[in-house]
Amino acid sequence: MTNQMIDGIEVEAGSGNVFADLGLADADKLKIKSGLVIEITRALRRLDLTQQEAGRRMGIPQPKVSGMLRGDFTNLSEHKLMECLNRLGYDIEIKVKRAAEPVGQLTLAVAQVSP
Repeated sequence: MTNQMIDGIEVEAGSGNVFADLGLADADKLKIKSGLVIEITRALRRLDLTQQEAGRRMGIPQPKVSGMLRGDFTNLSEHKLMECLNRLGYDIEIKVKRAAEPVGQLTLAVAQVSP
């Protein structure tokens, strides 16, 4: 991250991963999970499901749906979040490629979905 002065205020550019910028462990994993939760939230709005209906459809209890929508997704694995998206009508594609650096990175690419 680099710092610069803008109008007398020191501004620090982020890395692109707020979890890493905050120094959290498993920052890449948290970024992936948060991206999946964002897509689940969009799907629930698009489908106009109640939390109860969403829970039944995704195979999780309503309190977990509520927690997820409030940003508490620590108790849900990436796999479970992907399964939730599948159950909401989304395909998941995992792409593996050789990294340019000695240690690879996790990324989430979301294709535009038509309404």
